[in-house]
Amino acid sequence: MLSAFTARPIVEFKPRDKSKIESVLAFGDRLLVGLNTGSLRIYRVNEPIDESQSEDVPPSSPRRPSSASGAKPVDLMRELEKFSRYKIEQLAIVKEANLLISLSNSQVFLHDLQNYELQESLAKAKGASCFGVTSNIVKDGTTGVASIVSRLAVAVKRRLTLWSWHDGELDEETREITLLTGIKDLTWATGTRLIAGLTSSYVLVDVETEAITDIVGPGSIGGAPGQDSGRFGSAGMAGMSYLGMSAPNPLATRLGEGELLLARDINTLFIDTDANLLGRRQIPWAVAPEAVGYSYPYLLALQSARGILEVRNPETLSLLQKIPLPSANQLHVPQPNVSLAHAGKGFLVLSDRCIWRMKALDYDSQIDALVNSARLDEAISLLGMLEDALLKDKDSRMREIKTLKAQELFKQKRYRDSIDLFTEVAAPPSKVIAMYPPFIAGGASGTASGKAKDVARDAQYQSTDGAGDSKPVTEDGLSKKTSKQSSACDSQESRESDEMTGSDQQLKGKDLKIATEELRGNLVSARTKFKKVLDNDGKIKADDLKNMPQAELAELASLLGKKTLDASEDQDQLFETARLVDTTLFRAYMFVSPSFAGPLFRIDNFCDPDVVNDKLIEAGRYNDLVDFFYGKKLHRQALELLKRFGDQDEESKEAPQLSGPQRTVQYLQNLPPELVDLIIQFSEWPLKRNPELGMEVFLADSENAEMLPRGKVLHFLQGTSKVLAVRYLEHIIQELNDTTPDFHHRLVNIYIERLKSDDFDNDDEREAWRDKTLKFLKSSKNYQAYKALGQLPKDNSNLYEARAIVLSNMGQHRQALDIYVFQLQDAGKAEEYCNQMYLADNPPSTTPVSSGQLQMIDQENAPPSIYHTLLSLYLSPPPPHKPQWGPALKILANHGARMPASSTLDLIPEVLPVKELESYFQGRIRSANSVINEGKIVAGLRSTLAFREDAKLRLGEGPLGGNAGRNRRVVITEQRVCGVCYKRFGGSAIKVMPDNSVVHYGCSTR
Repeated sequence: MLSAFTARPIVEFKPRDKSKIESVLAFGDRLLVGLNTGSLRIYRVNEPIDESQSEDVPPSSPRRPSSASGAKPVDLMRELEKFSRYKIEQLAIVKEANLLISLSNSQVFLHDLQNYELQESLAKAKGASCFGVTSNIVKDGTTGVASIVSRLAVAVKRRLTLWSWHDGELDEETREITLLTGIKDLTWATGTRLIAGLTSSYVLVDVETEAITDIVGPGSIGGAPGQDSGRFGSAGMAGMSYLGMSAPNPLATRLGEGELLLARDINTLFIDTDANLLGRRQIPWAVAPEAVGYSYPYLLALQSARGILEVRNPETLSLLQKIPLPSANQLHVPQPNVSLAHAGKGFLVLSDRCIWRMKALDYDSQIDALVNSARLDEAISLLGMLEDALLKDKDSRMREIKTLKAQELFKQKRYRDSIDLFTEVAAPPSKVIAMYPPFIAGGASGTASGKAKDVARDAQYQSTDGAGDSKPVTEDGLSKKTSKQSSACDSQESRESDEMTGSDQQLKGKDLKIATEELRGNLVSARTKFKKVLDNDGKIKADDLKNMPQAELAELASLLGKKTLDASEDQDQLFETARLVDTTLFRAYMFVSPSFAGPLFRIDNFCDPDVVNDKLIEAGRYNDLVDFFYGKKLHRQALELLKRFGDQDEESKEAPQLSGPQRTVQYLQNLPPELVDLIIQFSEWPLKRNPELGMEVFLADSENAEMLPRGKVLHFLQGTSKVLAVRYLEHIIQELNDTTPDFHHRLVNIYIERLKSDDFDNDDEREAWRDKTLKFLKSSKNYQAYKALGQLPKDNSNLYEARAIVLSNMGQHRQALDIYVFQLQDAGKAEEYCNQMYLADNPPSTTPVSSGQLQMIDQENAPPSIYHTLLSLYLSPPPPHKPQWGPALKILANHGARMPASSTLDLIPEVLPVKELESYFQGRIRSANSVINEGKIVAGLRSTLAFREDAKLRLGEGPLGGNAGRNRRVVITEQRVCGVCYKRFGGSAIKVMPDNSVVHYGCSTR
């Protein structure tokens, strides 16, 4: 049982004193005691005695403590024997007005608080049965100025009379509110609302609006308006009159912020300050209390018939402490606005001849007592109600107790509640995982007693899928051995464990599966937090950690079992904990839902590779293992596994999805260029099995393939197959536009070597290869032409044109034309070659050709054109070739205008008839006339353009006579003002803008 309070008698009447205590009032260091004789005794409360001395007195002992302490609890300062003619039933103060209020003989009196002299007897309060006082700070709605408002409510039969004081000044106006039945009890709920306990019900009264709200509750609390709902069936309490006995008095007390408790007999009702029900169950009182109260944070109930003060938790309603107080019949708890209980002000319990002061123990000790007695729910509830300032470390203590509660729930097989509570408090994953067997937790299991036992137990669980004949393991880690030779030792070990930890046994079967399913949520929550601060390599993200909210930092520290997180010191622990979480999550997935393990590998994780490798191989999940290796960057292990299953003649039954080179090619395509050596090594067998598919590693339209070191790849492919090397070279040159000379020259060499070897299956293949070679020789300018020429023999007819192209690229046009004319004997190709060269040297001009350009061609120092070279080969061929008149005349007819006339005519032999040159002269004349005519046309167009521009300047655009050109004008009148300064122009200089607006000349620059 909790010892929240200790009872200490501070006032005890001597046997010869026949007076009885009727009421008390404690304020400051004063204690006022009203007696049945009408006397008022004033005591001064001394400082409490040392706690170490009071600990010797049992909490339930009503005896006066030993006087050895040297100080009395109270000192009697004075006694006013004629304070009242009758017994003093109730006392209260209005401190701001310096008033002491007393109830005696059904009359309310006002006394001076300093000298206790009677000031006034409230006439309107004659016949009063009880009263209630409250003081509150109220801000004026208009000015915002705060003032202290005190109110006195007096119950006179059915009438409720109200007085109020503002900053100690009594208001002249007095309010009266009439209720349905007689008022038995008054309790202020707020500064403007009070609970009135009537004969058979309760009502909430708003003293400002005078609104009355009926409170409907169970049993004797009260029924709906106009009826009573009693505990004896349909008969009400008022009608039954308790079978001849008087009805119990209504009780009420304020609880925490905005909560109240109503009680009558053994029935209770929890409401808020708006009279709304809070939905809590009733307090399980065996005997109706005589008085109720609230001392932060506990609910008090005094059962005078049994002489016991009950201390309960107002949230759980559990009984925490019973304090025997013989003959106690009243409870005095200072109002929260007068005395804060948690600030050191205790409450009082009184009997006819004794007053006990209840002293609260420090809250940390109370929490410890509840935890030691295994009342974890009560400890959690109490921590939730207490303010942070009242405890040394509330958050850490709450987390610690909730962790213990979660462990207790786990033992009770309430796995979901347990794991949810672990997640809520961000418990260290090691604590949560330790409750599971090694099959799930591995080495972190709290039930593992050795590595050998872990291995044996893993095999056992795997053989039964966690739901078979697994051996129980005791909570402290002493597991039963499976070996027959150690059975006797195992039995003794188990008995010792049972004696220490009870009969709790290891998770198994259905319980293990359910508990593991719940564990996944906790682990996913933890790994999400770790991923926010750890990168893939286990390094802390300093920037993210710096910008993280304090609440999340506290959760991270809690996951490590610490109060604060230090980035430099805790990095290794963070990584190890994250690794434990992910590895355990993997084991949980593999046990409960193996299909979820795959997605875990496809995201960044911290799983232990050895554990994952062993588990997946045992389960035959090789595809998931490949994904895991890729995520952990263990590429060599992954590729070796892929080769093991892919490089087989028959499809593997263990991993059919890994058969063939397809999966390996996909894996290699995703590797970064830095791993080119690994890519080359493991791409060899796919190229042999399926060259078309294997080349996708190097030819894929992806950044990885394009960024591979091309020299290494080409060297590898040339050693594998020249055909593959050609495909790669064509890809990087033609599609990726690689201009590296070495690559271009290698491709030329391969093209030429095959043409020289004449290794073709048919003529079509040879022709296609030759066309491809010639096309590349023409288009590429990056290979070394002189080296290529050295590889081209002069006597190979397949390479004549290739040799001509190389010579052309070297600028040896005459040698190239020599091949076209004499070796290939193709006049068309020779002419086409000249056309290309001429256009390359003389690109078409967009400007008209002037008449002087033709004269330049006829000048003696004009360089001979490529056509001149071709013509010379036709007309003056080297021996043993003969002149070719037909092709020569065709060249003269088609391209004579492009050659100098003098040098051209010198080449024509005298034996050639002039008639044969008719087409040549016609072409020359036509070309000259074209230039002249073009010049005349251009001159006419320029004249027309000049005339149009001149007319635009003189007359402007638009209709004739308009305000444009030289006719442009503006009119300045006396009323016209400047568009900038808005002043008249007068005789000032002006400036006309392009839009005909006029401004001062000086304003034009503003």
